[in-house]
Amino acid sequence: MTRPAPILLTGFEPFGGEPVNPSARIAQALDGALVDGVPIASRILPCTFAASLRELDAALHAHAPQIVLCLGQAAGRDGLSLERIAINVIDARIADNAGAQPIDEPVIGDGPAAYWSTLPIKAISAGLRAAGIPCGVSQSAGTFVCNHVFYGLMHRLAANPAVRGGFMHVPLMPEQAARNPGHPSMPLETMIEGVRHALALTLRHTTDLRTTGGAIA
Repeated sequence: MTRPAPILLTGFEPFGGEPVNPSARIAQALDGALVDGVPIASRILPCTFAASLRELDAALHAHAPQIVLCLGQAAGRDGLSLERIAINVIDARIADNAGAQPIDEPVIGDGPAAYWSTLPIKAISAGLRAAGIPCGVSQSAGTFVCNHVFYGLMHRLAANPAVRGGFMHVPLMPEQAARNPGHPSMPLETMIEGVRHALALTLRHTTDLRTTGGAIA
């Protein structure tokens, strides 16, 4: 029996002074798990502009996935956030983990202005909300390393449209929110289950829903 092509799931190392990053914890927890018979292969990316896409390229080459979901931390968000669009700009509000802080630079010099996610983001959002997991569709992945990786991923997948990909931001964990008063959080176990369910919904939906529900800023 032929083994199905895996799902590639990425998270980021901690950044911005935080000792942990929930996106890495989620990816590590799901590494090797099966979703509808499809294995998950996880990779933790460095939170740097210079190295993150090199590590992503290595993971794409190593695993030849059918689906790619990249995860990143977004302090201030109170649910899982499926990003709709990646834009070709870096405008870093803080330095990355290597000390680089590019301002008004493109991700890819000759790339288009933007790429759309090719995941069924509205179907995922609706499915997670129906399961009691806060989730919505976000219209901005920011201009830091998360958007950098999202754009870089979609630029690579543009040459291979059979592979679907996208990006999800996750909230802080409660232990992080305790150090950052006023920021919402979500239990890690809920986020892990939400990402697992999101991947299952991606496998089951080859086209997206047409609905206006669940949009967030």
